[in-house]
Amino acid sequence: MFQLQIGSHSFRTLQDFQSPSVEIPHFAKDAFSFCKDWLEGKNSFLLHTSGSTGTPKPILIQRSQMESSALATKQFFEIPAKPQLLCCMNTQFIAGKMMLVRAMVWGGSILLIEPSSTPLKNLPDSFDPEFVAMVPLQVEESIKSSLNKLKAINYLLIGGAPASKNLQEAILELKLNAFQSYGMTETVSHIAIASYSSEEMVYQVLPSVEVGTDNRGALWVNCPMSNHQKIQTNDMVELIDPYHFKWLGRTDFVINSGGYKLHPERIEKKLEHLIPDHSYFLFGIPDSKFGQKLVLIIESDLSVADKVSRELKDKFLEVLDKYEIPKEIYFVDKFIRTETGKINRKLTADNI
Repeated sequence: MFQLQIGSHSFRTLQDFQSPSVEIPHFAKDAFSFCKDWLEGKNSFLLHTSGSTGTPKPILIQRSQMESSALATKQFFEIPAKPQLLCCMNTQFIAGKMMLVRAMVWGGSILLIEPSSTPLKNLPDSFDPEFVAMVPLQVEESIKSSLNKLKAINYLLIGGAPASKNLQEAILELKLNAFQSYGMTETVSHIAIASYSSEEMVYQVLPSVEVGTDNRGALWVNCPMSNHQKIQTNDMVELIDPYHFKWLGRTDFVINSGGYKLHPERIEKKLEHLIPDHSYFLFGIPDSKFGQKLVLIIESDLSVADKVSRELKDKFLEVLDKYEIPKEIYFVDKFIRTETGKINRKLTADNI
């Protein structure tokens, strides 16, 4: 039977949500209102896209799409009856809302906590969640602070952004039951899952999901979660077969420099061991000679800019091909990020 737990208080029935006997904490109010609407039978919900590649836009999601997503995830993972879930994400966005939907559709018990970088640190000893969704930062911090609890999770779903190479290596070494998700607001959370069972991430689509590519090699999706609408993405993929693909990067981030097409996300992976202590990204800016030139933008205290820049330039040839070496390195005190924590590359680069 569905149960939402907030602190020491539990809510089960529609009446519990319509007439709560306690004050609902600020961080839980959106989740509480959403569960009330769901239990009352509301059929559509207004959400917003993340805004990682453009302006966040409102999107109307149907109840049937959310139910389809929850049931497909249950079937994919073979979730047992009456599971325990932990929601440690912002429930104003699709990832957090879908944790609530899964609990309601699966008839499970879900503990809602305020989002933080260390979600497992202060969990009650008696609570052992089987299914948890986290962003990469939460996984990284939980490895440091709550490793035993992290290892006990049967289904650890990582989303929001791909895990770094360092985190991927740590997951493999620790043998965590972890999975990377691929999806978007338009498809109501994930439509494909990649297991962290090898260094090469291969995504498998959920039941009833149809995928293909356009003439750019960018993925399209058609499924019940998209309300049976074909969604064309800007994600470059290598389609292995109708059920499996590898993610290569965003087409809208591709840089054409002197006739060479550069995929920044793929090059960024090569730089992870050189820049372990800073957030960074590669971007293409206009250039009279090359059309676009590749630049590296690092989030860092400006006082160390000269030192870091010299060290990197000395090491670029060790890990990068000739045409992958950034023409310039810029340092920014603080990146511009979306509400879901993703770096807004264009706005950050525009402010250089």
